[in-house]
Amino acid sequence: MKSAAKPAVQRAAGRPAARAAGSKGASAADHAKRFERLGLRRPEDFVLHLPMRYEDETQVTQIGNLLPGQWAMVEGEVLRCELAFRPRRQLLAAISDGSGELALRYLNFYPSQQKQLAVGKRMRVRGDVRGGFFGIEMVHPRATSADVPLPNALTPVYPTTDGLPQPVLRRAIGEALSQVSLSDTLPDALRERLHLMPFDAAVRILHAPPPDVVVHTLVERAHPAWMRIKFDELLAQQLSLALARAGRLEKQSPRLPRKAGKQTVSARLLAALPFGLTGAQGRVVDEIATDLARPHPMQRLLQGDVGSGKTVVAALAAAQAIDNGYQAALMAPTEILAEQHFRKLAGWLEPLGISIAWLTGSLSAKAKREATARVEDGSAQLVIGTQALIQQNIQFARLGLAIVDEQHRFGVGQRLALRSKGDKDQAVPHQLMMTATPIPRTLAMTFFADLDVSVIDELPPGRTPVVTKLLSDARRDEVIVRVHEAARAGRQIYWVCPLVEESEALELQTAVDTCEALRVALPDLNIGLVHGRLPTAEKAAVMSSFTKGEMEVLVATTVIEVGVDVPNASLMVIEHAERFGLAQLHQLRGRVGRGANESVCVLLYQTPLSMIAKQRLRTMHETTDGFEIAQRDLSLRGPGEFLGARQSGLALMRFADLDADIELAEHAHEAAAWLQAHHPDAVDAHLARWMHGREDFLKA
Repeated sequence: MKSAAKPAVQRAAGRPAARAAGSKGASAADHAKRFERLGLRRPEDFVLHLPMRYEDETQVTQIGNLLPGQWAMVEGEVLRCELAFRPRRQLLAAISDGSGELALRYLNFYPSQQKQLAVGKRMRVRGDVRGGFFGIEMVHPRATSADVPLPNALTPVYPTTDGLPQPVLRRAIGEALSQVSLSDTLPDALRERLHLMPFDAAVRILHAPPPDVVVHTLVERAHPAWMRIKFDELLAQQLSLALARAGRLEKQSPRLPRKAGKQTVSARLLAALPFGLTGAQGRVVDEIATDLARPHPMQRLLQGDVGSGKTVVAALAAAQAIDNGYQAALMAPTEILAEQHFRKLAGWLEPLGISIAWLTGSLSAKAKREATARVEDGSAQLVIGTQALIQQNIQFARLGLAIVDEQHRFGVGQRLALRSKGDKDQAVPHQLMMTATPIPRTLAMTFFADLDVSVIDELPPGRTPVVTKLLSDARRDEVIVRVHEAARAGRQIYWVCPLVEESEALELQTAVDTCEALRVALPDLNIGLVHGRLPTAEKAAVMSSFTKGEMEVLVATTVIEVGVDVPNASLMVIEHAERFGLAQLHQLRGRVGRGANESVCVLLYQTPLSMIAKQRLRTMHETTDGFEIAQRDLSLRGPGEFLGARQSGLALMRFADLDADIELAEHAHEAAAWLQAHHPDAVDAHLARWMHGREDFLKA
């Protein structure tokens, strides 16, 4: 491919800008800044800036055949053109082609436009047709002389930004197409096997489709040209992940083998646990133990449904690092979750003589200094906390294992920052990432292909299935009666609300108001309130009271989504359930059913429900399988919920749809391995075209 020299981008941005309609006064530098905003830096970037839709300017529609709501181009004689001042200043015109009359209206206009639409001139206008007060009209249509030849291809409409007109983009892209080599990066054998069209042909069709193309195949991205582009994008991502994995294997990490003997921390922890590991937990512990014994960094994703027992697996991994004389760190996204981990792990490990440090932003300056000193001198063998762990002034003495819980809530930079805390001896600590949001197979194969994945696919014995009920908000009084009955039977209840303060826009019941209303309706119950804006000490006191069973009802926002473990809580009410995503509803529901009692989750919803809200609630009613819920969530909302900030700085997928294009993704997955083994030069060329140095974002 030709060099991506900077002057070429400036030329592509500059020359068309001076000529483009609607770009008066805009300099090449102005347009270069706007191109940068769209991520268009190299000519190759312009080539891959593909249309989001098309307009058919190859044919003229008769005015008599126009329908409101359609986009069309018509040609006719200007019948009138005049200024009007009521209800506001505007330019009104009308044209006719003999089959009918079309009104034209401009609310903002230049004198040159009024001159252009002189009575008697034959003009072509194009735009969206709408029903007006006096018949059909176009508002702010584009107008050109009827003498201009009709184009012989559909007109592309590109994603753009303020101040960057379509003509500027089209000319810049056209110039880039003439500068850049469009030679194929795929060997012919691979292309032919997968029935993919050549890259050159695919790109040119998408930028300038011939008029005989089936338009809906372009709009729905089902045309063979789109299939080639989507495959190339998926392949680039697969190759990048493979490079990230290969790069990791070149780094050095401390060997942390599993120690033998009954006196090891691992053995004593297993013996002290009040329960046995499930078969799935035992398998996952062995997978992690094997990784830790290797001399290159473990990069393992531990996924398990709500309540499957990931914390004890993390504790055993930390114990293995401690047995080898290294520190372990566990970082959680919220203080409530971090504290939950601290309490549980301290209860298991401190009786074994393990020193644990607690480090969060809310600590007093003195407590923070003391915890930091213990981390730095190595006397703290396990460090648990929030993002405070990655502050610049924190340096571990000998970090061997970094554990990140709810990994999708952290950005790439944050995970890399924790891993860098062990770089003192040029050794990278092992990393274990945990998530209770099961990753659908599609995502595991695409965005997580660089990671080793362990799955806890078995719940501990004694966990009772949670019954999910859907109730309209009109039946709130019945729910309150059910809450009172559960409390009188010695059970505890969560009542979850989506907002803390009143929002007129969303009209949602707030946690504060709900708490007060429940206290009035249930005066004999102890009802507490917890939300993210409470002071840390107050939040901790409320949670402690509920955990100890001193409080029957806890009204909460989603701060209790993860980490809270109260086996006696057997009823959850989720207010405005239609406002939550599937993954969040599943996480919340996982707070009940943690004991032996039958548990119920009531989803209170307000009508009318959108189609997506109905699908979400139906899914929650039909299944408790986290993997099934995750797959449906991917179909409804796309990959963002699962990836979080993993792809920070990198578009998730501009062209491919991970739900619709699963077959293409599978082909790309196989092709990536084949190209690495047989055509390394093709790998380099493909990544140069598609990634251009952005692979670093995939390494965390």
